Amino acid sequence: MSKIPVYFMPGLAASPTIFENIKLPEDEFEIILLEWFIPLEKESLEDYALRMTKNIIHENPVLIGVSFGGILVQEMAKLIKVRKTIIISSVKSNKEFPRRMKIAKSTMAYKLIPTQLLSNVEALAKYAFGETVTKRLALYERYLQMRDKKYLDWAIENVILWKNDKADEKVVHIHGQEDEIFPIKYISNCIPVKGGTHIMIINKYKWLNENLPLIIKKQ
Repeated sequence: MSKIPVYFMPGLAASPTIFENIKLPEDEFEIILLEWFIPLEKESLEDYALRMTKNIIHENPVLIGVSFGGILVQEMAKLIKVRKTIIISSVKSNKEFPRRMKIAKSTMAYKLIPTQLLSNVEALAKYAFGETVTKRLALYERYLQMRDKKYLDWAIENVILWKNDKADEKVVHIHGQEDEIFPIKYISNCIPVKGGTHIMIINKYKWLNENLPLIIKKQ
């Protein structure tokens, strides 16, 4: 029996190390970790997604994306044939954005974010993970490796301006009930995870390890 290829895409600014505790049965699944690269000048999200698909070497893969990575894998799934698209701590359309993100779009306030300051891990963790870092600074330092200003400017703009206004019914959405970046009250049609925050890929990995195999194989 051939293994099911499962590609994981990390969240904004995060490195694939956020998946270090995710374990799927090795006789059934092959895990492949994707990582962010620097966007080209004024590159659209669609073009970036197309470049990312060049790293997909299996036919009919499962794509799993966290947060902004969830937005990216949905764009990738429009370009290649996939077995399943699963998003974690993310959104299925711009209608699921919280009010502050919709306001940031209409006022273009996102352009005022001093992304050079986000190279400071503490500020970036607050932005990417929705929580203030205290004791876990060293840990976050390892998880948040993409601190290039060009990438951060591009990523923040492409989250806020995401054009997708209609959710794809086939996307499987796993969402923490305590998510601070994308509050669950704005999210429809998801598998809720009790106590899950925006970083549940890191601290709810036991739930994910237990449930992902069934979610992936479910017809």
